[in-house]
Amino acid sequence: MKVGVIMGGISSERDVSLMTGEVMLAHLDRDKYEVTPIDLTKRDELISKVKGIDIALLALHGSFGEDGTVQGTLETLGIPYTGSGVLSSSVCMDKDLSKRLLRAEGIQTPDWLCLRSMSEYSPEAVRRMGYPVIVKPNSGGSSIGTHMVTSEESLKAAVQDAFRWDDAVLIESYIKGEEITCSILDGELLPIIGIRSAHSEWFDYQAKYEDGGAEEQVIVLPTEIDASVRSAALTCYRSLRCSVYARVDMMLRDGVPYVLEMNTLPGMTTNSLLPKSAQAAGISFSQLLDRIIESSWKARTGERRVIEHVE
Repeated sequence: MKVGVIMGGISSERDVSLMTGEVMLAHLDRDKYEVTPIDLTKRDELISKVKGIDIALLALHGSFGEDGTVQGTLETLGIPYTGSGVLSSSVCMDKDLSKRLLRAEGIQTPDWLCLRSMSEYSPEAVRRMGYPVIVKPNSGGSSIGTHMVTSEESLKAAVQDAFRWDDAVLIESYIKGEEITCSILDGELLPIIGIRSAHSEWFDYQAKYEDGGAEEQVIVLPTEIDASVRSAALTCYRSLRCSVYARVDMMLRDGVPYVLEMNTLPGMTTNSLLPKSAQAAGISFSQLLDRIIESSWKARTGERRVIEHVE
């Protein structure tokens, strides 16, 4: 099977995508796959660079990668790709829209405001919501352009910075509690991981990607809370039409899970959460990639293609 690892891209998360791609390249079994690294630096490179591959292993993050645009192009070209489809990718990338859909499903998610321009900026509305708040690009990721704001004095600068990265900004109530993440593979929940940042109150870029930036370990929740968390995670996965694999980020406060966002192409670096969760379930990184490729092939083509060792 000829696997093209598509990474890089043109979003603010290009560096994270390159890290994901390099780790994927290092763990793909060369006895099973003919592997081609594909580093995108411009939109119009995709069509020419994917010629000849059997499946696209997506290591992209952010816009033009995680938002359904690359998926749509690959659909048109008839090239299977890994992860969720066009609709799910697009919806999950839009935090405002996905939160609206989840709330309609009865899922708890922090209160929020979505600004489409600075003309909608209203300190009074944020004051009514209450501090602290998290200000972030509506369609961003990896905590880039994201700020915790504890008072009105620093609110405007945080909103202006978030607008540097996206054309819409989310201002979300900060839920103080235990941060957890739920990785899902083939519709099944992997071990839940608890997260504690080593240097700040929240899981920022440094905590996510620097060695020792956060303490991340499998946790065992009380039975009732565990059931509530599992139900919320799987409801998110199904309601937002995810497939193959995804990761749901939550805050636990007083035993109640509050969903922050759904990641349809979660990070796969050496410090990333989904591989750690898979490892806790006895699935190695190489086996995880095998599962993702096999399930994606079936999801895109309707066929099962058993990946076997080639002598």
